[in-house]
Amino acid sequence: MSRIAPVDPESATGETKELFDAAKKKMGGVPNILRVMGNSPVALNAYLSLSDIVSKSEFSAAEREGIALAAAASNNCDYCASAHTAISKSLNVDDDEIQSRLKGQSSDARLQAAMQLSQTIIDNKGWVDDDDLQAARDAGLGDAELVEVITITVLNILTNYVNHIAETEIDFPKVKARG
Repeated sequence: MSRIAPVDPESATGETKELFDAAKKKMGGVPNILRVMGNSPVALNAYLSLSDIVSKSEFSAAEREGIALAAAASNNCDYCASAHTAISKSLNVDDDEIQSRLKGQSSDARLQAAMQLSQTIIDNKGWVDDDDLQAARDAGLGDAELVEVITITVLNILTNYVNHIAETEIDFPKVKARG
């Protein structure tokens, strides 16, 4: 049971109801993480707005999900590992690649570099050294992509931490962040 009560979309009002309606239209439903965030229209709107902005990044949806899986693993967030595994499957990422991404690895060198940078950002609380940046650059990431990895990572830290604190009930097929 969640330590922060999720908001029922059927009883939501005001801005939260509007945001839930938009999420439902886009996603087909309102996942529990959004229901928890629905306690604060500010938090929910911030998450949804940043998610929408990030969807326009240099990284494809499947690549963004790879970064999210690596972040979930680094932060040991089972909710996000479960959600991003389900989303990755819907994007036709095969099971072996998903399992690799949960370990911060990918068959694609550019994505591997992005995931590694994300995990380094998380593991070192935002501090990365010149070698970390050079490794990402050597794999083909330019400055725009480096900044986008930071942004995607921060977005995922937000959901990881909300889930840790709320102990959000997982409403996807369960996946352990660290096998």
